[in-house]
This record gives sequence, C-alpha cells and structure tokens, in this order.
Amino acid sequence: MSETWNHVACPGCSCLCDDLSVQFDGDRLLSFEPACPRGEQWFRTRCESSPRGPQVAGVTVDYDSAIAVAVEILRAADYPLIYGLSQSATPGQRAAIALADALGGVADTTASLDHSAAIMALQEFGEVTCTLGEIRNRADLVIFWGCDPASSHPRHAERYSIHPRGRWLPGGRSDRTVVMIGTAGQVEQCRLDAEGTKPDITIAIQPGQDFETLSILRRIVRGDQVADVPAPLQQLVPLMKSCKYGVFFYGLGLGGDGDSESSTAAPIDHVNIAALLQLVAELNAFARFTARRMGRHGEVSGADNVLCWQTGYPFAVDFSSGYPRHNPSEFAADGLLARGDVDAAVLVGAETIPRFSAAARKHLESIPTILLDHPAAQSPFQPTVEFSTAVYGLHASGTTFRMDNVPIALRAMIPTQLPTDAKILADLTNGLA
Repeated sequence: MSETWNHVACPGCSCLCDDLSVQFDGDRLLSFEPACPRGEQWFRTRCESSPRGPQVAGVTVDYDSAIAVAVEILRAADYPLIYGLSQSATPGQRAAIALADALGGVADTTASLDHSAAIMALQEFGEVTCTLGEIRNRADLVIFWGCDPASSHPRHAERYSIHPRGRWLPGGRSDRTVVMIGTAGQVEQCRLDAEGTKPDITIAIQPGQDFETLSILRRIVRGDQVADVPAPLQQLVPLMKSCKYGVFFYGLGLGGDGDSESSTAAPIDHVNIAALLQLVAELNAFARFTARRMGRHGEVSGADNVLCWQTGYPFAVDFSSGYPRHNPSEFAADGLLARGDVDAAVLVGAETIPRFSAAARKHLESIPTILLDHPAAQSPFQPTVEFSTAVYGLHASGTTFRMDNVPIALRAMIPTQLPTDAKILADLTNGLA
C-alpha cells in the first residue's frame, strides 16, 4: 500500500530543501516532487537498496559478534581514527565524538578534505553571514564564485537565491543582478539551475588568479588608483557598492582546481577565502554584504557544528592528551593515514575515501577498519568489520544542518531492521567500558 509524505527534508545536498512530497510503496519510491535529479537519486538509491547484515572479513555474522570483533579492534588500538560523519545526523555525530573521546583517538570530518580552507579563513578573519531566508527576501546582488550551482545545488536558485519573490524583492529574478565568477574555460559553462538559467554577468579569471583578483577588487573598493583593471571588474565594483544587499556564494573552485564540485582545496586556499571574507567585511561600509560557502555534502555543516559545541573545534580534533586539541596540519585524517600515525579506523561513511592520497589509502587498507555506511554504499576497499546502517531522513529521524547552519528535522518514513550509526557507535563505546 502506497503512502505519501509531505513537507519532507532532502539531505541530497546542503540546501536541505524541506518542501518535498514523496510517495513510497513499501521501500520503493513512486514519486518525488518538486523535480530535483540530485534529491531523487539520493532517495531512490537508499530506499530501494537491499539491506545486508553485519560482516566480518566479508562474511555475514550476527550483530553481537560483529560488535565484539569491533570492540577488540578498538581495545588493541593505540591511536585510532574516527572519520566521516557527513552523511550522519546529530545523534550519530555525538556518538562518534563520545567514542573518540573514550578511545583517546582523533575525530575528523570530511571538512578536512573539502572545507578546511573556508573554516581556517573564518577562524582567522571572521565571517559576515546570514540565513538563506534573509538572502531570499533581501539580496538584490548575488555573486557565485568558484561553484556551479546547477550541478551541486540544483534548487538553490529556485528556492533561495535567484527566482523567488522576496518581501523586498517582489519581482523575483527581475529584481536581482546575478554574477558568476570562476576559472576561464569553465565558468562559461556554469549555470544557475537545472533549466540552464544564465547569470547577468560572467567574469572569467585565469587559473590561480583568485587572490590577485580579490586584491584588485579590495583596492578599488577602498578608492585606490589601480592601473589596467579588467573591464569586468570595473563593472562589478559599482554594482557591489550601490546594491542594497549583496551576497557571495563561494565553492571549492575559489582557488582550487576549477568550478565543479570535484575540485579539491589546496593547502593555501584559505588565503583566497580570507581575501574574499575581508572584501565582504569592507563592502559593509557601503551596503549590507554577506558570504556563504556552498557545502559539498548535506550534513558536513552539522558535523562541524556538533564537533564545535562538543569540543570547541570544527574538525581534526585529537583526544590523546585527555582533552580536545585542534591542528589541521597534524590531525586531519588524510595526513594521519599518509604518515601511518593511526593503527585503526572507524569510518562513518566512506564516500570520500577515494579522494584520499595514495599513501593514505594504502595505509588504511593495511590497518583494522570498522565501516558504518548506508545499504546502497559501495565500499572502496574491504573493511575488517562492516555495518549497514539506517539512513537518517528515510529510516530514522534526526537533526541535520543546512548550509547556513539552520537546523532541519529529518523524519523516519520507511521501517527498517537496520541499526542507526548512533546505536552502533554507542554499543562500541559501552563495550569498551
């Protein structure tokens, strides 16, 4: 018998749209509205996959036996790593931090691969920020830098940034000026939504010239005389100084390898983002201006939030001294694994493992590993112990965080016998006592 659920939140991307109507027949997805290819794929792959029981060395065992093996792995470890959490929710993230604390190991999130530059920049310079609702109602100048919202956040333009009629923007799209900035040869193909909406202005910059471009913009905003300013930048500065409310949405392409969400942050990319945040702060002398990062995963903001309120730090947190310490260059998962510093790993989601360095992947495959992931996930290696977990927002309720750090409630809609990651992690912690 089919059942329809309304006002459902979608963890398919960090927009976390909460206006969905979904219809299920058992564990089969019948309909998904409004249309969003990314969101529909997220629901379909997770609800229609075949659940499997816990496995030890690739052999299916009962739950208690798998927990017992995992506990012994953690008992024998001197310095274990707990990593992932971007496909979890608040209950699982809290349980992961409690386990890392009990073990005296390290807790790290996928932010260390994707958003460490943005976090380091705001730690150093601060951030003028806002909610997506504020942007929807007020922002008459919207600037995307180093991102392709049509592919990474398909309904971002529809719900928040471009098309909606806001309280002070009754004309919707006609009341907004939209600018797209990115790497030459790539930004020209970027679009605002799945319908192919183009920005009003496209500014192409040469690879590796983000910092120089931001420095020029800051100098012009301050009133300095700058020679040989490119025409697009001359056009942009008056728009920024004369708008009523402006916002920068920046992605991994800000100083990275390009404008797609496959871009990876480089070690110095926080300098580029810091320059952007400083520009935003200086623009507030002329207009209300804010900045928001375009998160890659639906719950990476939640993992950062939970770690912050539990430890004071957003990622790469070490507990080996009996209290939390934070140092991205020392405690980030990729570096720990590449150096061979950890001797066991608990992976709460393995979606970013293929993006680790070759040395990190090689060491990960040489140590005992415990993997918790959703039933449809394909593990990039053979873990020692593997658990299929219930999916938050489908099988289990929980709290997640939107890209603007607004908490969104997830609902349980399909019954399952699978345990949540919170239960598994709590059982591991209790087994160590």
